[in-house]
Amino acid sequence: MFRRSPVLPSFLARERTVAPEGYSRWLIPPAALAVHLCIGQVYATSVYKTALVQHFDSSLTAVGVIFSIAIVMLGLSAALFGTWVDTNGPRAAMFVAALFWSAGFLVAALGIGTGQLWLVYLGYGGIGGIGLGIGYISPVSTLIKWFPDRPGLATGMAIMGFGGGALVASPVSGKLLGLYDSAYDSSDPSSVAGGDAVMMLFVTLGLVYLAFMMFGAFTVRVPAEGWSPEGWDPHQVEEKRMVTTASVSADSAIRTPQFWLLWVVLFCNVTAGIGILEQAAPMIQDFFREGGSSSVSAAAAGGFVGLLSIANMAGRFVWSSTSDAIGRKPIYMVYLGVGMGLYLLLALAGSGATALFVLFAAVIISFYGGGFATVPAYLRDLFGTFQVGAIHGRLLTAWAAAGVVGPLIVNAFLDAQGTPGELTAADYRPALLTMVGLLAVGFVANLLVHPVDEKHHEPRDEPLEEVSA
Repeated sequence: MFRRSPVLPSFLARERTVAPEGYSRWLIPPAALAVHLCIGQVYATSVYKTALVQHFDSSLTAVGVIFSIAIVMLGLSAALFGTWVDTNGPRAAMFVAALFWSAGFLVAALGIGTGQLWLVYLGYGGIGGIGLGIGYISPVSTLIKWFPDRPGLATGMAIMGFGGGALVASPVSGKLLGLYDSAYDSSDPSSVAGGDAVMMLFVTLGLVYLAFMMFGAFTVRVPAEGWSPEGWDPHQVEEKRMVTTASVSADSAIRTPQFWLLWVVLFCNVTAGIGILEQAAPMIQDFFREGGSSSVSAAAAGGFVGLLSIANMAGRFVWSSTSDAIGRKPIYMVYLGVGMGLYLLLALAGSGATALFVLFAAVIISFYGGGFATVPAYLRDLFGTFQVGAIHGRLLTAWAAAGVVGPLIVNAFLDAQGTPGELTAADYRPALLTMVGLLAVGFVANLLVHPVDEKHHEPRDEPLEEVSA
């Protein structure tokens, strides 16, 4: 039984979204994708970063704070509103997320138009960040309940949209900037769009994303009580040691060592991934500045960023789906263990071969994406489906922390090594080796994960009831 929040209109009530008999569960991933592709735009901020620097006569660091605020707010809002999302269902969550995400763009556009950077912080970073967090977790619990037989596949299908959002947003943003500023050429790395063009871009994206996310909100459904996929035997779950059939509440989950071990695992995996993502374009140019390889152009560097976006998106689907076959704990051993080896090769091999560098970096980023997509299924295995969305939301505080710590680690090392634009492969070595150490910590934390003690399980002889946070 669910108690709906009294502030929500009746058309958003969870009971209004129960799927009728015969409803296809394969309609749920597209609804989730509609939301995740929109909020995945957060990975495309580099398209207009330089334009904002010039418009506000500011620094890259000051403008980069916009992204950091958004990621911090993602983690905090997911943690604070996770139980509310589970209680009120995916339609209400997606609806609210759409309003916040769209409003964030419009407030940021006002800040750009009036020359007030703090309004961009408040809009895109603060208000939009809340939409990010609620939108990110909004379909997770529902997908797991629709796909109890393949939770990794289900969450991977949706969350890959977040990783692939930049693939759509980046070229579209470039075209729109060119439309709003005739002097801007998106194919020329030295061309910078005017502030008015960025303002119009934000208004356009805010309105378009609102429409797409509302499509997802009014398409999504929850399964009827007692529904299960045809031919699926729930008793198969009981045969797997690391998969529970019990239920653990969000409040109880955060009192278990398993939750905090997974927090460390996610933090280490994300921090290491951001180590490459944050510096992707300049990194490949700096690595091959020596030895006659200085011909790596800005266009090639941009292609490298695009390749990493594809790897990020593909990893979320491929690796999370693989986890359904080999298990969640073993797949994280791959993410973290193989990731250590690849980071070590990047650090020690230096500028040996462009192809190997690109391959290693792409695989590392695929593990980064896979870690995000697999963790909801890992939580479901350990804590059950009851309030798994709320538990996931609280775990995403690890992402918020990594979004701050990762760039700080890399930028601090690079600032100490020399001047941006004049760095070489050797200058990245301390940062890369630090990532190896972080992954080692995450690897050990994952090894220590074991089934949750029965004392944390909810009583089986009483109906479980969701209550608003």
